[in-house]
Amino acid sequence: MKKGIHPEFVECQVSCACGNSFTVLSNKPEMRIDICNACHPFFTGSEKIVDATGRVEKFKNKYKLGK
Repeated sequence: MKKGIHPEFVECQVSCACGNSFTVLSNKPEMRIDICNACHPFFTGSEKIVDATGRVEKFKNKYKLGK
């Protein structure tokens, strides 16, 4: 590895719009983000499937899921 071309890593305080904050290593001392693992719908379980034609319901009925 060449010396002097890699950035210096420091502890970075990450602040989310939802109020959650955590520390990671980065080349910046502070970051502000809009969405994190505490408020993202995929990680919180509040993910909603948009289905206008009834395909999800048809699939669940066919394989008797969710009953």
